[in-house]
Amino acid sequence: MVELTRNGAYLKCSVVHVATGIEASAIGPVTERTGLERIAIAKLKRALASR
Repeated sequence: MVELTRNGAYLKCSVVHVATGIEASAIGPVTERTGLERIAIAKLKRALASR
């Protein structure tokens, strides 16, 4: 699941692995939506690999 939350000029992208409930997030400028999604998903994959 991917969730995007805007706060002024910033965007927070949170991703959750539904089966395990592990969450990762990335924060950056609103103009970099796809980059933030890519970073958050990479962080989630890294967290899942370390389990």
